[in-house]
Amino acid sequence: MHLTPSGLSVPGPSRRTLLRGIGGAAALGAGVPLLSACGGSGGTAADSKTVTLGSNASDAVPKKAFAEIYAAFKKQSGITVDVNTKDHNTFQEQINTYLQGTPDDVFHWFAGYRMQFFAAKGLASPIDDVWDKIGGNFPEAMKKLSKGADGKFYFVPLYTYPWALFYRKSVFQEKGYEVPTTWDQLIALCKQMEKDKLVPIAFGDKDAWPAMGTFDQLNFRTNGYDFHVELMAGKASWTDAKVRKVFDLWAELLPYHQEGAVGRTWQDAAQTLASKKAGMYLLGTFVGQQFTNKNDLDDLDFFAFPEIDPAYGQDTVEAPTDGFMLSKAPKNKAGAAKLLEFLGTPEAEQIYLKADPNVVAASTKADTSSYSPLQKKAYEMISGAKSLTQFMDRDSRPDFTSTVMQPALQKFIRDPKGVDSLLSSIERQKKTIFAS
Repeated sequence: MHLTPSGLSVPGPSRRTLLRGIGGAAALGAGVPLLSACGGSGGTAADSKTVTLGSNASDAVPKKAFAEIYAAFKKQSGITVDVNTKDHNTFQEQINTYLQGTPDDVFHWFAGYRMQFFAAKGLASPIDDVWDKIGGNFPEAMKKLSKGADGKFYFVPLYTYPWALFYRKSVFQEKGYEVPTTWDQLIALCKQMEKDKLVPIAFGDKDAWPAMGTFDQLNFRTNGYDFHVELMAGKASWTDAKVRKVFDLWAELLPYHQEGAVGRTWQDAAQTLASKKAGMYLLGTFVGQQFTNKNDLDDLDFFAFPEIDPAYGQDTVEAPTDGFMLSKAPKNKAGAAKLLEFLGTPEAEQIYLKADPNVVAASTKADTSSYSPLQKKAYEMISGAKSLTQFMDRDSRPDFTSTVMQPALQKFIRDPKGVDSLLSSIERQKKTIFAS
């Protein structure tokens, strides 16, 4: 995320609280029925007219959008897509066990490190033959995000979206607020919002992933893209003074966040922005899904997280990219390849964007003429960025982010004291996990 992100990840009602990470899922053992393939388990070899697909799109908006894509694919190819939808959280937490068992032919997943992680483990099939047909639809940046460490393609991107600070234009106009572009301006705005009886920053971390987005913004604004990527890859130390500075800044900003965040979902936090009880909200553009009234949605706007260090400015954008992968041993490989080819077309992207106008197309060939002002701004933010990140749980090892970072960040949110011991603990666990 997600746009979120992602982005893109478009999170479901919850995301990562049922099991603490991939390690937890694996530890339960293959004998326990967790996330599994749907009824046909990919069908049989003779079932050439059905492709099974594991989906994490459990929220109503993306679920409907994907259903319309699969209907269009069936009309074109005669192949039915048998969708196995699990809530976003369950899918994320149990993905490792799922992929090692008898997964569906095709499954939703994320670009970048998270994709490469499973490709390297042999839990996905390369799809260079698909890319031979769809490659002309995508820019080089998307091609790079879709390759494994071995240089082969494993991923078909569908959409992307930025993380940013969202606000209601009417509230800013009524109160005379200016969009902050520096850290000092952001803190000053938060103080003014408090005086005006607004919650400065809406916040909901019940599902343990939104806080990771806050860390990402603070880290690459403070320390730059290169350090951020090194930290996520386990190459930099969590006890580095640069990381401590990030948490010091977060501790300064935290009092302006909505209280009780660990017990609140992102959707509930979004409603406080929609109802004008909160002034700002850091999230992906999928926050627009919660603005069901058109006038409210038209009133929604966003700005890039403010500059902290002038050396890095606002040159990095968090832009998770969502798409699809082919499982290790699909039952209907030929049908799955046809589905992936279709998913890589501008037609599929436009079907999705019509139903879910909260994200932007990954393809340069998609028609953008119908983009809303919010989508146009998102596209401009992403295309104008010097560097793109994918979100903490996509830019790092999934077992590290789910078992170490999620509980650590929630501990910090509950009590921002004792940062040094917290960072020492993170570093110790990181070394163990990245050495495995």
